[in-house]
Amino acid sequence: MSYFYNLCSKHIQHKYGASEHKRRDAWGTVGSLTGIAVNFLLAAVKFVVGTMSGSVAAVADAANNLSDAGASFISLLSVRLSSRRETENNPFGFGRMEYLGTLGVGLLILFMGVELFKSGIEAIIHPEAVVFSVITLVLLLVSVLGKLWLYFIYKKIGEPISSSTLLAAAKDSLSDCVATLAVIASMLANHFFGLKIDGVIGLLVSLLVLKAGWEVLSETVSQLLGGKPDKELGDKIIERVLKYDYVQGIHDFVMHDYGPGRCMASIHVEVPADGNLVLMHEVIDTMERDIAEELNVPLCVHLDPVKTLTEKEKAVQKAISDFLAAYDPPLKMHDFRVVPGENRINLIFDIVTPPGFSDEPGLIVEVCAHAHSLDERYACVVHCDKDYYHV
Repeated sequence: MSYFYNLCSKHIQHKYGASEHKRRDAWGTVGSLTGIAVNFLLAAVKFVVGTMSGSVAAVADAANNLSDAGASFISLLSVRLSSRRETENNPFGFGRMEYLGTLGVGLLILFMGVELFKSGIEAIIHPEAVVFSVITLVLLLVSVLGKLWLYFIYKKIGEPISSSTLLAAAKDSLSDCVATLAVIASMLANHFFGLKIDGVIGLLVSLLVLKAGWEVLSETVSQLLGGKPDKELGDKIIERVLKYDYVQGIHDFVMHDYGPGRCMASIHVEVPADGNLVLMHEVIDTMERDIAEELNVPLCVHLDPVKTLTEKEKAVQKAISDFLAAYDPPLKMHDFRVVPGENRINLIFDIVTPPGFSDEPGLIVEVCAHAHSLDERYACVVHCDKDYYHV
């Protein structure tokens, strides 16, 4: 595996150099073509083995490998389509074509799972003896090693480029290893103990395939609907932002996913209200440019001026922050400021609530009551923000 990967790596690096998008497309093509070749070879081996031995499970496993080759073809197609440049009608590019490709892979896996389930039921109702031979056993063990090799290749290529189709194929390859081992177990059980469990094993193989297909589908649909953002990338952006001058804090961080390797983000950066606006704007410009170059993420930054609080105001802020931290679920606040009056003192701030939190009116009533208990003149002006990142 290492030799194959290193050979491809040298060729891709020599041909595309520092072009990240071209290298990503090249790796996606390599992974997909490798999957097509290996799966076709394994399907042929298992079909021959199944025909020679009369094993329904082996033939079913061969059909599964054939579907995997089709899935790799879909992966290849989606990788090539997702690499298209932006157009007037699609200014954010075609990166999500890879998610659609992964969706197709998941549907194909599910379809094969259903067909294998039917075959397993038929074999249970009408069981037949499985012919055992050493050559059959050797060929099946070779196919397990081939699928295991393919699993590691998919992972090795798919993880660095965040390819959902290749990672889905890796998950399917691992389940195929288990499925083929199950086929071997059914052959040995029939040969040594006379147990005709081929149909049961075929049924178990189908359940493994169905499980893999469902996981691929659920993960992909979540991505298409706007699932959880890339936590590792988001943490890098936040860590980088907080290192710049004048930045006192951040909030309202949102990441927009337009396909693997294609992401945009926006963030509110808290800066001193009495600072030099021109200098702070220069820092923000530098920040946006640096992060776009270093992390390949276009970042839109909103300056949020924060007034320096008095000691008394800090104490009030802490009291409300502590109240929110003890809430169920624990909550946070930002943009706290105080507008004093003779008979009424307005406490203005935003509360960050997690997705799914629906009782904002009740929360505001409780927070206002707590503030009023601190001082009868305190009146809260509260806005609730959704937390789109720390989910």
